[in-house]
Amino acid sequence: MSLPEALARPLSVPVIASPMFIASGLELVKAQCQSGIVGSFPTLNARPKEQLTDWFSEIEEENAAFAKANPEQPVGPVAANLIVHKTNDRLEHDLGVVVDHKVPVVITSLGAREDVNAAIHSYGGVVLHDIINNRFAHKAIEKGADGLIAVAAGAGGHAGALSPFALVQEIREWFDGPLALSGALAHGRSILAAQVMGADFGYVGSAFLSTPEANVVDDYRDMVVGSSASDIVYSNLFTGVHGNYLRGSIERAGLNPDDLPVSDPSKMTFGSDRDAKKPKAWKEIWGSGQGIGTISESVSARDLIARLAAQYAEAQAGSRVLV
Repeated sequence: MSLPEALARPLSVPVIASPMFIASGLELVKAQCQSGIVGSFPTLNARPKEQLTDWFSEIEEENAAFAKANPEQPVGPVAANLIVHKTNDRLEHDLGVVVDHKVPVVITSLGAREDVNAAIHSYGGVVLHDIINNRFAHKAIEKGADGLIAVAAGAGGHAGALSPFALVQEIREWFDGPLALSGALAHGRSILAAQVMGADFGYVGSAFLSTPEANVVDDYRDMVVGSSASDIVYSNLFTGVHGNYLRGSIERAGLNPDDLPVSDPSKMTFGSDRDAKKPKAWKEIWGSGQGIGTISESVSARDLIARLAAQYAEAQAGSRVLV
């Protein structure tokens, strides 16, 4: 199956940037798109909600101006991440803005709804739904998603526990549409490996936390640079859904990362007052995937993407098929 037009345009490296809560702001998304990958952000990052339309307008205008001034440089599309969870009281508003701006790619998370997919399809948009297992993948496609993001073990934020080898192969047994793989991808070799396994794109998030464009405090950025896979803790304590977090941030919050209690998933909330109710979950406990061991310095998003592209090309040139 060929990719839909929004995802078929030339990219500098086959990467969709993962939308990261708080961290993915305007400067990071513009740098991602203008460096030739799919840039993305959760719509909840635009606050107050009235600011969301301004964000899309600025991204659209500056990407268009950059493309005109740099015709030889691939410019990636922007993707909006909608949290389709019952506690997200901004969903209807944000969906309306997405439709008004005809956002080419929409990433849906924590719930699949036919009406949301239909609204995006009404203007020709593409829906990618993130899933952590094959059962959820079937449900997403049945409800109208165009493609999938397989969130495997080692991914930052709300992550699954399955091996990417198992998850991708189970999906490819029945689905030949657009597929991105998430889970510890922070090197060009990993992006190529994702494609060899059967994915169309690598889904890269945590590596961008190290960049100056990321909307994070310096201590967070420094901790990403100074940490490795062994410094990642998998827990559902902070949001009710299992995710990966930096050990150092858990310790700084006065908790023992090796003895964390289990949270009640029913307490998960994405309402507009979530910051007041869960300050540790959103501000003090820092999410990250296991791939950050390859990040040893803070460089610009543009330089990071150029490095990924060079690593990817080198891996392609040096690859061998053993028979």
